Amino acid sequence: MQQIPGLYILNTEKKGRGVFTAGDIFEGSTIEVCPLIIIPEEQVQAIHETALHDYYFRWGKEGKEAAILLGFGSLYNHSNEPNARAILLESDNEILIESMRTINSGEEITIDYFDDESSKEHVWFDIKD
Repeated sequence: MQQIPGLYILNTEKKGRGVFTAGDIFEGSTIEVCPLIIIPEEQVQAIHETALHDYYFRWGKEGKEAAILLGFGSLYNHSNEPNARAILLESDNEILIESMRTINSGEEITIDYFDDESSKEHVWFDIKD
């Protein structure tokens, strides 16, 4: 796992735990490379009966598998105006978190959970930026 120094977790008022930075992160910087635990398609339904339901990403070519991100990966909160992005590294079974703009010290690092606008209509949680 690769992670820049100074990342920390705080409880937020509206989103639960989130990932924050103790130092400025410049645009285009790698924040973290998160290794994954891949859940095969036939086991994904079982996740919905556990606390992991809110922490997995769809994975695989058709999105029928699931992935649990290690490191701080599953704790990055969603934003419609994120300051970072998740880049899928399928061949390495990793997700790279990269800054999209300068992120200031003390700021929460957020990503957009969706690939397109239509997905935002089907979320199971309130989107609060």
